[in-house]
Amino acid sequence: MNWKNHKLKNLAKAFSSLKNAHEISNFLRDLCTLEELEEMSNRWEVVEMLNQNLSYREISEKTGMSTTTVTRIAFWLNHGEGGYKTALENLKK
Repeated sequence: MNWKNHKLKNLAKAFSSLKNAHEISNFLRDLCTLEELEEMSNRWEVVEMLNQNLSYREISEKTGMSTTTVTRIAFWLNHGEGGYKTALENLKK
């Protein structure tokens, strides 16, 4: 499956048109269910904890996510497209 398709590019353009966290939050709320927002927020929390070098077990205990999910997120943090790392770096600025 080609995930970098026209629809995803259009969605990315919509995100990039937004000017601040407030606009992005409102867009996300309109776009996603509460459950989807919770899941994405949980995944980002795991990324932040991984960036702090917490162990998978410690992250699992703190978040309630399985170590399998933490491992999957860590894989994408370290071997994905670089999106997580870019966001972490941008937040440092």
